[in-house]
Amino acid sequence: MIRHFAVIAFGCSLVAAEVPAQKPDGLRIPAFTAYFAPDADAIDVRRDRDVAPFVTPSARLSWYVALTHTGSLRVRVALTVPRGETLTVTLSVASESARRPSNGAPSNSATVSGSPVSSAPSRSAASRHEERITRTLVGSGAEQRLDFAAVAIREPGYSRFTLSASGRAAVSTRVSALLLDGPLAADAHFNTDARRNAASVHLRYPVDSTASIIGFYNEVIAVEDPRDTYYMATGFARGYFGMQVNSATERRVIFSVWDAGNGTNANDRRTVAASDQVQLLAKGEGVVAEVFGNEGTGGHSHLVVPWRTGEVQRFFVTAELDSVTTSVAPATIYTGYWFDNDLTRWRLIASFRAPRDGQALRRLYSFSEDFGGSRGDSVRKARFGPAWVQLASGEWRELTTATFSHDPTGREQRLDRSMGVEDGRFFLQHGGFVSSFTAFGAAFTRPASGAPPSIELPARQRAP
Repeated sequence: MIRHFAVIAFGCSLVAAEVPAQKPDGLRIPAFTAYFAPDADAIDVRRDRDVAPFVTPSARLSWYVALTHTGSLRVRVALTVPRGETLTVTLSVASESARRPSNGAPSNSATVSGSPVSSAPSRSAASRHEERITRTLVGSGAEQRLDFAAVAIREPGYSRFTLSASGRAAVSTRVSALLLDGPLAADAHFNTDARRNAASVHLRYPVDSTASIIGFYNEVIAVEDPRDTYYMATGFARGYFGMQVNSATERRVIFSVWDAGNGTNANDRRTVAASDQVQLLAKGEGVVAEVFGNEGTGGHSHLVVPWRTGEVQRFFVTAELDSVTTSVAPATIYTGYWFDNDLTRWRLIASFRAPRDGQALRRLYSFSEDFGGSRGDSVRKARFGPAWVQLASGEWRELTTATFSHDPTGREQRLDRSMGVEDGRFFLQHGGFVSSFTAFGAAFTRPASGAPPSIELPARQRAP
């Protein structure tokens, strides 16, 4: 398919966005790229296939489209209704661009490239404009175009197109695509993938490459935390440590360390030499420790614990050169500790020996990830910091600068990803189709707290 490039503008930010060329019936946005409510996983969504979304009377299918201009937009829907059956369909079109910060206040002073930056907006506020149109059709048993005529787009940014249906034929109806026509559709941007996750976004902390870092401390406050969210606090070259929302009833603290060699990009640990495999040395009470694959391989540990939204969560990872020498290469022992707010003490999560290492902590980062594939229409937001590193000399140094980055999804599919400073902490926000955009590589500085952490660690007990 021929593809054109359009410029999508969010505030003062510009991004070159790849958009499909329009066909004679307008811009065709497949139904497999849309989002389903109220249960995101209730329907089978596969690439290049129609969807049957109306499994319950309350079911809705929503597309999110970024539009550069305001004006009139012709909207149709391609769908298949059983022959002779009558279906009533309602389309609602709403602006998603008008948002306020989730804490109701502007962010603290932040700096990026020498210019002030405001807080990212949140989906917590209601849409400013919404238009509803209802149509009825009699099915032919083949794909039909249901025309909703022209709708008004009153604000640039993301618009939400939501479809609902009623009637006996609703359950059997299959939806193929949303069709947009007119000048506004020429530069539209939307997700084209059946995997509908938000972009993964990262904070990269510049550190002195000559410093020997034996400890990395960071704090995280979850602001918005839908299911399938992982807020990672203390990432380093060989591993990562943070907190995860696994379901409506389960939350975890997770600490993992990658194997050496091809274990950093292998999917099956059986393909990694035993001498390259991470070894579990110790784990805390109630911690599950096992191996992982499919994203590199290594040692995984987690503690099922109901950490709370809006509450400071503290993480500390340490590195020490293994005293056991080998003929292959020195190893480093990485240990993760999490502060339990209910018990008011630090808890050991796990300690792993990482082979072919022999170095201190390096390449430090944090991230926020939507690890599912169906809930990218939900906002994810967390605040990070203050962050500190401890040197081999015992000195603490505060990390007050970070740069923003994102994965390929943030480059090709999703423009709703941003970074900034709020309440003296960095924030990361992504998903929800909020018109909030930060350029890749933008550097931010937060105010220094000036108060290094006071940490009393528990004794390490060997793994059984």
